[in-house]
Amino acid sequence: MTDHVEFTPDTTNTLQLRDAFGRFATDVTVITAQTAVGPLGMTANSFSSISLDPPLVMWAPGNGSRRHDAFVAAPRFCIHVLGADQFELAAHFATRGDGFDAFETHLDDQDLPLFNDCVARFICEHHAAHPASRSHDGLRVRWFMPGYASRPGLVFEQGRYGQLAASA
Repeated sequence: MTDHVEFTPDTTNTLQLRDAFGRFATDVTVITAQTAVGPLGMTANSFSSISLDPPLVMWAPGNGSRRHDAFVAAPRFCIHVLGADQFELAAHFATRGDGFDAFETHLDDQDLPLFNDCVARFICEHHAAHPASRSHDGLRVRWFMPGYASRPGLVFEQGRYGQLAASA
């Protein structure tokens, strides 16, 4: 006997689709930008690498977010890949866009807010915004400056935060 469930996605089973998408563990990031209203942050797990040549990444802010328009209009932003020990940072920026003073941050030479201790950090230049669905826009970036550390990353799967256990 198996617990395998098959269905065709439609408006009657969006919860099942969300649960199926949730089976895919994703990294947890906080995106920051300097905007017309000041520095903003947003927790996102919709980050993905696209290409090495040219270097391209993508992330998809939710259209319903109060911070959506500010991020789509920002010419630069930073994608911070969080470490397994940075749950509080993720939880904070999942619900609000301000409050940078609660965390170790600094501004780069163009006033972009940067968190000091993440497992990876990508300083990005906005390249394009694509209406991807009724709920999200895809933002593509063409320039970034990566940095990284060698500790475990924070992941999100089935509505829970955690870290992957290494296998043999």
